Amino acid sequence: MLGTIIGLIIIGIIAGYIARLVVPGHSGLGVGGTLLLGILGSFVGGFLGYFLLGRNSSGEGFVQPSSWIGSIIGAIIVLAIYQATRGRRRA
Repeated sequence: MLGTIIGLIIIGIIAGYIARLVVPGHSGLGVGGTLLLGILGSFVGGFLGYFLLGRNSSGEGFVQPSSWIGSIIGAIIVLAIYQATRGRRRA
């Protein structure tokens, strides 16, 4: 259980960091924000994977290429939405 939580935190940090590298613009997120971005991205990626593929692959384990790709794509989507809404508030 503790290993799973630590693994999810590591995946969240890496997915959030990759999303920050891919999405242009200044995100203004620290380590905690990047972690939260990666975790939210994992949820979004998992939901999209379930919606598009129509099945749940969580029984196969969370450290697999499809989980990483889904987490990164989800984090990119979340970061793009965050930057779009943040830009509207300041303008």
